[in-house]
Amino acid sequence: MTDPAIADPGDAVVRVRRAAVCGTDLHTVAHAEHVPRGTVLGHEFAGDVVEVGPAVTGHRVGDRVVGADFTACGRCWWCRRGDHWECADRRFFGTGAAFGPALAGAQAELVRVPFADTVLRPVPADVDLDAAVFLGDTLATGYAAVRRCGLTPGDTVVVIGGGPVGQLTSLAAQACGAGIVVVVEPVDERRELAVRQGALGSVPDGTRQLVDEVTDGRGADAVIDAIGGPRGLETAFALVRRRGTIVSVGVHADPPWPLPVAAAFADELTLRFAIGDVMRDGDALVGLLRSGAVDPTVVASETVGLDGVPDAYRRMAQRRTLKSLIAL
Repeated sequence: MTDPAIADPGDAVVRVRRAAVCGTDLHTVAHAEHVPRGTVLGHEFAGDVVEVGPAVTGHRVGDRVVGADFTACGRCWWCRRGDHWECADRRFFGTGAAFGPALAGAQAELVRVPFADTVLRPVPADVDLDAAVFLGDTLATGYAAVRRCGLTPGDTVVVIGGGPVGQLTSLAAQACGAGIVVVVEPVDERRELAVRQGALGSVPDGTRQLVDEVTDGRGADAVIDAIGGPRGLETAFALVRRRGTIVSVGVHADPPWPLPVAAAFADELTLRFAIGDVMRDGDALVGLLRSGAVDPTVVASETVGLDGVPDAYRRMAQRRTLKSLIAL
């Protein structure tokens, strides 16, 4: 396999210093029909610019940068609105053809980055790469969920799922003023981590009782589904209050699900979906890191080298580790 190289004038090549294994990577492996054999996986990365194309003006060789997990041109109608995910030039690193034309991923020594001026963001000197690597997806996704639910300070927010996205959604909600955050998670260690980080923890069967206790029986102002699929949505509809908001950021790869339209109409519910976007929200995300309001490294349960990545996938799939970082 040849090394990544400049293919278009707006490209950059980044030497990866930190990467990560994400739940989306596990979904990619589980649904490998979109991924040809030999595909380089991974979409969370930070590192150093080693080469830039002639059209790149915002980055120089030697700059420390973090990459978004997908590409966008930065110029079209969608991009000018901050809706980069809708860009016709979207390509998602390391997921084959699942979300657009295939683009090699970042669990490698080098990665080619199209539209580098839009997709890459400088990493300030006072931000460690172990934290910066979360900006491209996991923290960006949690923050997007909180923004999309229209959080008002003092609101009660339920987060379904205590995986990395759920944990960072909880931290983002707390940083943005949530009064109470409840993390629903069946795995003891993950639930206990959420509690140590300021949330209330709940096993799935006991959540409605807990939510009723802290809201005088109303239900949660917002419920964020961080697991995806029918189970997450069903739980969300059971916990949200009338006129409340449900936001789903979990990956959905299941057959169609029967939306409870009559109940949603009668209770005037809002159902939204969100994709994290560091290209849009980068200033706020970096601010959360630099202020200390959010420390995403609390979910980094291990660090491996490239040769340890296959076993890291297995441990994450078996829920024996929460989040694997890759140091190069």
